[in-house]
Amino acid sequence: MWLNPEEVLLKNALKLWVTERSNDFFLLQRRRGHGEPTGRITGLLVGALDTVLDSNARVSPFRVLLQVPGSQISWVVASGAAVEEVNKHWDWLVHNLLHSLSVFENKEDVASFVKGKVRGLIAEEVGGRQAAQEDEPDKFREALLKFELHFGLPSSEKLVTYYSCCCWKGRVPRQGFLYLSINHAAFYSFLLGKEVKLVIPWAEVTQLERVSTGLMTEAVRINTRRRQREFSMFLNPDEAFGVIGQLADIAIRRLLDSEGLEIDRVLQQPARITKRILEEQALREYVLALFRLPRGERLHEVASCSMWTPHARCHTAGTLYTTDGYLCFSGREEGSCILLIPLSEVLSVEKAESTSLLPNPVIVSVRMKKAFQLIELQDRDELVENLNSRLRALQWKRSMFRSRRDGKRSVSSPTPYYTFYYDTGPSDEEEIEEQVLRNTVNSEALMTAFHLNQPGTNGSKSTEQLKERLWEDHFTEFGRGVHMFRTDKIQRLVAMGIPESLRGELWMTLSDASSELESHQGYYTSMVQKSMGHSSLATDEIERDLHRSLPDHPAFQNPTGIAALRRVLTAYAHRNPKIGYCQSMNILASVLLLYAKEEEAFWLLVAVCERMLPDYFNRRVIGAQVDQSVFEQLIRERLPELAEHVPDLSTLSSVSLSWFLTLFLSVLPFHSAVCVVDCFFFHGIKAIFQLGLAALEANAAQLSASTDDGQALMILTGFLDQVGSEESSCPQSSPPAAETSTTSTTTTSSSSGTDIPAVRNTNISDLINESYEKFGDLTVRQIERLRCRHRIQVLQAHEDTTKDNALRVVTPDVSMSPENLSDVYDLFKTEHFISLYWGDSSSAAAAEAAAWRHGDSGRSYVERQYRLDRPQFKSLYGLLAPWPGDSNQHADTLANRTFTLLDQDCDSLVTFREFAGWLDTLYCEELNEKIRLLYRLHIPPALTESEDDPSLMKSPLMSSNRPLCVNLPSGEQTDYQEQLKQMLKDLVKERERDVEKPLPLMNQREFIQFCKTLYSMFHGGPEENELFQAIATVTSLVLQIGEAGHRGPGSGSEVTTTEDDGSEWTVSYAQILASLLTEQALVNFFEEPVDLCLKVAAAKVKQYHQRAGLLSLQQGSR
Repeated sequence: MWLNPEEVLLKNALKLWVTERSNDFFLLQRRRGHGEPTGRITGLLVGALDTVLDSNARVSPFRVLLQVPGSQISWVVASGAAVEEVNKHWDWLVHNLLHSLSVFENKEDVASFVKGKVRGLIAEEVGGRQAAQEDEPDKFREALLKFELHFGLPSSEKLVTYYSCCCWKGRVPRQGFLYLSINHAAFYSFLLGKEVKLVIPWAEVTQLERVSTGLMTEAVRINTRRRQREFSMFLNPDEAFGVIGQLADIAIRRLLDSEGLEIDRVLQQPARITKRILEEQALREYVLALFRLPRGERLHEVASCSMWTPHARCHTAGTLYTTDGYLCFSGREEGSCILLIPLSEVLSVEKAESTSLLPNPVIVSVRMKKAFQLIELQDRDELVENLNSRLRALQWKRSMFRSRRDGKRSVSSPTPYYTFYYDTGPSDEEEIEEQVLRNTVNSEALMTAFHLNQPGTNGSKSTEQLKERLWEDHFTEFGRGVHMFRTDKIQRLVAMGIPESLRGELWMTLSDASSELESHQGYYTSMVQKSMGHSSLATDEIERDLHRSLPDHPAFQNPTGIAALRRVLTAYAHRNPKIGYCQSMNILASVLLLYAKEEEAFWLLVAVCERMLPDYFNRRVIGAQVDQSVFEQLIRERLPELAEHVPDLSTLSSVSLSWFLTLFLSVLPFHSAVCVVDCFFFHGIKAIFQLGLAALEANAAQLSASTDDGQALMILTGFLDQVGSEESSCPQSSPPAAETSTTSTTTTSSSSGTDIPAVRNTNISDLINESYEKFGDLTVRQIERLRCRHRIQVLQAHEDTTKDNALRVVTPDVSMSPENLSDVYDLFKTEHFISLYWGDSSSAAAAEAAAWRHGDSGRSYVERQYRLDRPQFKSLYGLLAPWPGDSNQHADTLANRTFTLLDQDCDSLVTFREFAGWLDTLYCEELNEKIRLLYRLHIPPALTESEDDPSLMKSPLMSSNRPLCVNLPSGEQTDYQEQLKQMLKDLVKERERDVEKPLPLMNQREFIQFCKTLYSMFHGGPEENELFQAIATVTSLVLQIGEAGHRGPGSGSEVTTTEDDGSEWTVSYAQILASLLTEQALVNFFEEPVDLCLKVAAAKVKQYHQRAGLLSLQQGSR
């Protein structure tokens, strides 16, 4: 490997190098100890010194130096791990440079010339390769070569980055290098002559932790299902842990749930992943979460700057983030000052004159006759140019959309509502009126027409008016609309509860659903029209849940409210079929409809499902489960005393699941729950985490003293039931879940006799303020990092459930032990992953698509089920088949036939159940079942007409015109005719007992293939000669059986075969089985037990490198 020339002051410092070849200008040196007899103290010490002291881990054992005569300074120009590699560089230097160097009079010119030439070679070699994209290409090239050399993985296994660290084995650290690739973490160490290699697939990682013990400080622990590994002594532990977590998270999402979780387009292409991409992606995820932007937004520029904040009358320092459609500003302290400016609202972005007080200013003008000033912007010119370019593209797109929409509007009907029917035709005028009502798109929020008639409402009017005045004052000072400054003051106002008259507007503003509505005029109308009359699993579930959504509220006791809810849910299911409809969406949508117009409620639902609660609303609710796992960790960190008394936090997380899924709407009284929704739209999921922690802390003493899960549930339910608001000082109507739980709590506590203290009344505003005071330091960045780690655990838990389900289905049908069956499943799954790792893109996509089983509707994925295609099956066949065979060609033929036989659905895929059944027959079944399987492999459909050379089938394998004899153990000989008669009688009896469907008869061509397989199975074995003789005897016997059956009774004792009637020659499975049973050597061979456990263990070792080598050959041949 050519190296960027680096000075070496002492050519042989400490006598660590031995010169192998030399001339006037170059030296080829070998590292002392390398290649010398094993165990010599010099080699061991030098190897240990290389590993422990050298920052680049193990030094390459060979190098080439450039030396200038008369100088003590030399330059390393090449190195290599093998002598062959470094000899190529030496030969090139000798043949291409050595003769030219003698013409230089100035020796310094020699050094400059050679160094320039070597740098040119490096640039030529690196150009277009991965190393050129890294910050330090030379070092990365060296690490990449070492990674490929040490681990032998295919070239498509892209190295992302590497770190010098220690891997701990017990109390012993081993210094080495941790290589992080797109699919694996690999560690290499060479210490005192001992080499250590570890390869950990990301798909097997179940948990990542940072631990500190007496010996290990700031260690990263990687847990798999089988063991755990600790790595420490990183130069930058935070960076290393972050990159490890990112790579594991991305790989597991891509490998285990590609159909369920949203993955960025860049990350869907592993070959494009670099360390720089990971850093950009982590920042992008943070920005999307902080500002709750659409998931498709790409991050473009990040610039430190200061923004003029009129309310503070000063410039506030922070960071500007620009995306496809937004300008986002955040103060240095997260949440202190946030501004969101959609590009759709921007009129111009201009540079102003720079002064000493206002360096590099930029003015951003928006529609509402407002302007925002940014100063201290680095690379201002480029930033403004890029923003204006995106602004022009957005304005052109908007004008095209407007003209197209106006064209459609001119020819459309001015009908103000859409009449589509879910039920049968109307029977009278009253039903017609109801149908029109239920399908009219509402232009007002339902709360304007339907109010909760309850005591205390009149008393709260003054409170509402006070809140409205406070908000109007806030709008005057901080602005109104989506580009309103969001500071601590608005947080206090939101905690008091948003007034009903402003709630819909502020929800739209805080979630930025207003921008989506503005840029998608008419979209909701088209979704409603397109979803008309469509029936699916989602619409059936929606119809079932319509009347369960806030049934106590008058708005949903009326066809108007029910129809609006139906339209919103059905339109969203049509917009996003991957989510469709999930339970709890109905409760959320019904509350949105109360305070927002119907079209606004639709876009609020879009914002919640797709931006604010990503991955929550799908069949497996992965996002909600991830946040439950994060919530458990926050309980341990923030409420350690409670965690100590309640070691199993799964009970609390199971109770809190509904808090996250319904934003407390199903557990709090209505008006209190709506205040929580206010906080959610302002702070996002952070508000739910904080409120959940506050609720647990308020009941920590009682929860710590609880004796069972039921009592803990009663404590929390009773507490949440009494949380009131200023609008509802008197008892009020509540959602069904809360009402039901209240009743059950009262009944249970009175009947059980448990001493649960009477709950005190708590105001929701006080609880929210308390959550901000005690847990307000929780940041979006922390939540995102925790989500990344805990998503790994949740997905692996689902993977374990999938495995348990698969084994439970297969276990009754097989005889192998549960341990062996589990290991076989792991091999089966690993084979699937290997194709995703290193297969071409089309085969990887096909493999992943095959891993998902569709539901009856064909829309949703209901189960993950690994299945193998033909090449994958053949790879496992070679690893697990108990009979080796004499040739790879025939083994490949048998593997193809076996795959065809097992592919019962004719979809070119084999399920684990089919695979396990085949393996169980080979290892655990009786002799007759093994022979039955062999028989089926040599008749259609496993054996096809075009499989083999037909010239071999023109004549039978063996033919005889004399009666054969069987040698009995006593030395007697018996004519085979007598044996045949007895066997035929036995076959008749067996046929009478056989209740299974008889197998088709085997013709002569198929029987020849059967014999060929038998011969190949025994080749090279210790009893080869005896088995071959037994096969010859059985073959002749079966031939005579077939010919005797073809000639019929009374044909004489001689057996002849002609080419004309060969096609009519047939034998049955029973006849072949009976013939094989006459030879004890064959019986012993098939009945000899084979240790499946040892076979599986060997397969685990070979699987990776065997498939890696095969795939490398396939890629190299393209």
